[in-house]
Amino acid sequence: MYTLYYSPGTASMVVHLALLEIGVPHRLEKVDLDKDAQHEAEYLRLNPRGQVPTLVIDGKPYFESAALLMLLAERHPEARLAPPAGGALSADWYQWIAFFTNALGPTYRYWFYPPDLGSEEHPPAVRDALRRKIEESWSLVDAHLAANGPYMLGADFSGVDLLALMYMRWSRNMPRPATEWPALGRFASLMRARPSWSRLCDIEGLTDWRA
Repeated sequence: MYTLYYSPGTASMVVHLALLEIGVPHRLEKVDLDKDAQHEAEYLRLNPRGQVPTLVIDGKPYFESAALLMLLAERHPEARLAPPAGGALSADWYQWIAFFTNALGPTYRYWFYPPDLGSEEHPPAVRDALRRKIEESWSLVDAHLAANGPYMLGADFSGVDLLALMYMRWSRNMPRPATEWPALGRFASLMRARPSWSRLCDIEGLTDWRA
């Protein structure tokens, strides 16, 4: 049995989606970020970073969403969330997971949390620089999907697509949402038609960007 500590719409989404795709029994524990529950002593014993997600596996807690995605893919090869190790698509799998977590993850963090850069609100120049960096990343992904899609690894769905979907949703209220790129828009429609997405929205109470 897995236990996922999550908060709706956050970085825990990709782990929740993976659990739903696998179909494995799991328990959900909601962490109320509005009440700063992620910084309570009990939770910090599980996740010293004070963030979500945390996934408890066989009684031991682990964190970092991309790492949890890869771990679940490894533990449940029958779900085919990852290509076979050492196969033709293995390098692509690692490349795109690293791209989303390194190129988009930190930049999104700065976009949504100006205090991380030392101010309550970004100066216009900083905000514009962050916007451009995020949009450049989406332009790269859009070109990749247009040439190699419909999924991130080509013809078949994988866990990388769940990671991409999470980051795409986070762009929904930005000046240029990810769905405004043609190939990304088609990809979003494809992914939001999956039962796991509909189920996650029901469970987490997400009503915007559902379809």
